[in-house]
Amino acid sequence: MNGETEYTVGTYLAKRLQDIGLTHHFAVAGDYNLVLLDQLLKNKNMEQVYCSNELNCGFSAEGYARDNGAAAAVVTFSVGALSAFDAIGGAYAENLPVILIVGAPNSNDYGTNHLLHHTLGTHDFSYQLEMAKQITCAAVSVTSAVNAPSQIDHAIRTALREKKPAYIEISCNVAGLSCAAPGPASSILSDIPSDLNTLNAAVEAAAQFLATKEKPVLLIGSKLRAAGAEKEAIQLAEALGCSVTVMAAAKSFFPEDHPQYVGTYWGEVSSPGAQEIVDWSDSMICLAPIFNDYSTVGWTAMPEGPNVMIADQKNIRMFGYEFTDIHLRDFLTALAKKVEKRPATMIEYKRIKYNLESVKEARQDAKLMRTELFRQIQKVVTSETTIFAETGDSWFNGVALKLPNGARFESEMQWGHIGWSIPSVFGYAVSAAQNRRIISLTGDGSFQLTAQEVAQMIRRKLPVIIFLINNHGYTIEVEIHDGPYNNIKNWDYAGLVDAFNAEDGKGLGLRVETGGELSNAIKKALVNEEGPTLIECVIDRDDCSAELISWGHLVAKANGRLPHAQ
Repeated sequence: MNGETEYTVGTYLAKRLQDIGLTHHFAVAGDYNLVLLDQLLKNKNMEQVYCSNELNCGFSAEGYARDNGAAAAVVTFSVGALSAFDAIGGAYAENLPVILIVGAPNSNDYGTNHLLHHTLGTHDFSYQLEMAKQITCAAVSVTSAVNAPSQIDHAIRTALREKKPAYIEISCNVAGLSCAAPGPASSILSDIPSDLNTLNAAVEAAAQFLATKEKPVLLIGSKLRAAGAEKEAIQLAEALGCSVTVMAAAKSFFPEDHPQYVGTYWGEVSSPGAQEIVDWSDSMICLAPIFNDYSTVGWTAMPEGPNVMIADQKNIRMFGYEFTDIHLRDFLTALAKKVEKRPATMIEYKRIKYNLESVKEARQDAKLMRTELFRQIQKVVTSETTIFAETGDSWFNGVALKLPNGARFESEMQWGHIGWSIPSVFGYAVSAAQNRRIISLTGDGSFQLTAQEVAQMIRRKLPVIIFLINNHGYTIEVEIHDGPYNNIKNWDYAGLVDAFNAEDGKGLGLRVETGGELSNAIKKALVNEEGPTLIECVIDRDDCSAELISWGHLVAKANGRLPHAQ
């Protein structure tokens, strides 16, 4: 590291973050982490990126991990970490290896009768570590420079292998102490290979399973990226020749211009033809799925039974069999070499394929409607576009967009935290803005939770395009269960960008109420390279997708089930 031969705990950590491919880490300063931040700054191969608060810091790191494969966030003890825990819980649910690094109290204060600030006012400071264990795959408390290297390596290695967050707590008086130099990066990057005997047995069983089926269909799940098996899924699909559907949270994990792609399977709110072909099939191979109440539309579209195979990140399950400790990518590659063509579902899909007309352009002076908004958004989606769809109707409108090969789609359907997208977009843009056009689809209610990170986009001159749908409330909640709590105070969202700009920012805030105004705003956004463009799109409160209405009704029904009799 720049010729340095002596390492401190902080510079050791920095080198390990560099070893796993990080060129940035996100931070919010607090007195317990200041020495640690100084030590991290000594590594000139990484940049320290600052966030407005700890929740946004965690979500920014989560977004960075979506592009980069891993990320790190640095906050202070308790008042910072407990706020960041929300985002780390999201990273756990979404299978993203985010390293949460926390500056902790002086090691001499542990086990004493000292009362410290930023704590619960008790003498036991271990509560935070115990909390962290519930939302990470590895959690360590570093109070000794001697033990620091092994603890840091353990946490980072486990996060990479499990594709889950890890937690590293470092006492403020230890961060600058000398420690051993790091060994080869391979010690934290190497993975445990599939057990060969188990792999062979799983492939043989799966091949026999498929040999008895005539009409299989593939379902792509949202953990496919975490499994590192996107290319291998294409191999199996092409070997089988069957129809391929994707779950909503896995949109873009299988190419939408592939001839076997038939759309999103989401029960009653599936793409036209997708539910029909799944219902017509005689078997389903589910690759790395997450089946929850949202993805199954209130448990009404749950694939189960003897004709369903679940191929997860590390285990394969089908009727009568369960195989563990094998990588999904290895399984798919081997299975693709063993199966025979089963094109029946593609033949049937071509018979029933819907001939959908493109949405017709609205009059330029007509009041803006959701259909016209997304018609215009569709026109700017290229192979180098990444779309972030916030929790809410943006899910359904975003899923309906057609993605050219190479375009990416990001959502947070397991955690479902409104406000997730703005800081996550910021983190993603830090990693990918030079190579991608980044579009954020968000609602007004969601935006109010985490709006501050637009200021950080301005600070770093990130040309993100934010389509903010102003329909005066929490529309997704309205469709699940309406009440006065779904109404929000309206903001001047476009005007807020000027406040964030202050004296030196180049962000652009635009308010549109017609299709013509939207068209002009998009033209301005596409040439604004010096900061984000927020386009406030004013539409009626009840102008939502039919899919949200149907989905919301079924989710509400699932939520409202009476308790089983005792």
